[in-house]
Amino acid sequence: PPRRTSRVETCLHEPRKETAPKDARLAVIGLGSIGSMALWQASRLSDSVVGFEAATPAHGRSAVGGDTRLFRMVYLGRPEYYPIIERSRGLWAELEAETGQDILTTTGGLTIGTANSNFINSLLETARINGAEHTVLSREEIAERYPQHNLRPDDCAVYDHRGGVLRTDRAVSAAVTAARANGATVLQNTPVDSITETDDGVVVTSGDRTWTFEKVIVASGGWSRRLMPDHLKAVTETHRIVLTWFIAEDCAQFSPENFPAFSRSYEDRSLYGAPAVDGVTVKASVDAPLKGRARATPDPDAVPRELTGEEIEKVTETVTEFLPGLIPTIARADAFPELFTQDRHPPHRLAGREQQHLLRHRILREGLQDGHRLRPHRRTRGTRQADVRRPGLRTSGPVQDPVTAHSCRLGSVASVSPSG
Repeated sequence: PPRRTSRVETCLHEPRKETAPKDARLAVIGLGSIGSMALWQASRLSDSVVGFEAATPAHGRSAVGGDTRLFRMVYLGRPEYYPIIERSRGLWAELEAETGQDILTTTGGLTIGTANSNFINSLLETARINGAEHTVLSREEIAERYPQHNLRPDDCAVYDHRGGVLRTDRAVSAAVTAARANGATVLQNTPVDSITETDDGVVVTSGDRTWTFEKVIVASGGWSRRLMPDHLKAVTETHRIVLTWFIAEDCAQFSPENFPAFSRSYEDRSLYGAPAVDGVTVKASVDAPLKGRARATPDPDAVPRELTGEEIEKVTETVTEFLPGLIPTIARADAFPELFTQDRHPPHRLAGREQQHLLRHRILREGLQDGHRLRPHRRTRGTRQADVRRPGLRTSGPVQDPVTAHSCRLGSVASVSPSG
C-alpha cells in the first residue's frame, strides 16, 4: 500500500503563512527516544529545524538509559502494528548506514511461559496473523538449546527469529549526529520553560531567551508534564522504572551469540532481559509490580535511584529461580522516569516490555496513527488554548502491546511523550 504522509512531513510541507520572521520552521523539545528520531527525520526534509535538550542527548537520567531495549517481531497485541515494526528494521539500518554505528543486534528473542496458557496462545495467534517468523519450542527443546534458563515443568517457548536488542544510548546519539549532519541545530543544556502559541507562531522560552517557530513537537517524556495544559496533567503521571544487571559465572553462555533477548511471564512473577552486550553483565529485570517501582513520582528529577531492601529481595529471588548461572547479587541497578497515562501504560507503546521505550522511526516519519487530537477551545488576546476531543489519553492494550502513539495537538504544537 502507498506510504502515508507523516505529520513531520505535513508540518514542513504545508503552505507557509505570511507572518513575522521565525527562528526556524520546526522545533523539537526533548531529544530522547522520540525527539532524537523526530529531529533526524525532520532534518532529512529541511535544515530549518532546532532541537532542544535540557541536558545532553542520551544523558544518564533519561528513560533511554540502561544500555539496551528489546526489539521484537513476535509480540502480544494488535496485528496492525506489525508493518510499522517491519518498516522500522529498514530505518534502523538506514541510521546505522548514515552514522557507522551498530544499533540493532539480532540475537533472536525467546518468550517463555506456561504451555497452552492464554498468554502463550494469544502470542501465537498474533504471530500467525502477522506471518511473523517464529518457532514453538517444547520444554525439552528449550533446555537443550538454552540451558541458561531454569524451567518450570509445564514451560514452553516462542522463539522470534528476528528479535534482538537495540543499543539505546547509541541510537539516540546517532540520530542527533545524523540530524546535525543534515543541518539541524541542537541546543544542549537548554531546558524549555514554556511554550505559547500565538498568531505569529509558537514561542519557546528558556530562561531569558525566546525563539519563534512555525511548529513545535514536544517529546520530553517524564518531563513533558511541565509543558502540558492542566487537563493533560490530570491524566498523566511520571512513574519510576527499575532496571537491574547481574554478572554471569560463565560470560560466554550469556553472550549475544548464545543467549537471546528474553521474557518470562507467569501469574506469580515475570522477568525480562538481554544478553551481556558489554561482555560482563546480563540485564535481568523483574517486570511484575514492586512496591515503589511504579509509584508516581511528581518530579522526574527526583526519581529514587537506589533500590529498597524489598526490591533487592524480590529481584534476586526471581533471578535466582530463573537464571541460576548468574551470580545472585545485583551488580548494577538504576531507576528511570517514565510517563504513564491513567491506565498506567506509557503514552507510547512499543512491542515488548522494554521495547516500549525506543521509537520505531516510522511512528514519526509515517504517521502517529492513533493520536488523540486537541483542537482550539478559546482564544484570548492572540493566544490559543485547547480542549481534548476524547477525554483521557489511553493506550490500546496490555504491557506487551506494540507501537501505538498518541499525538496531542495544540494548533501548531504536537505533544509526543515517550519515556524520557
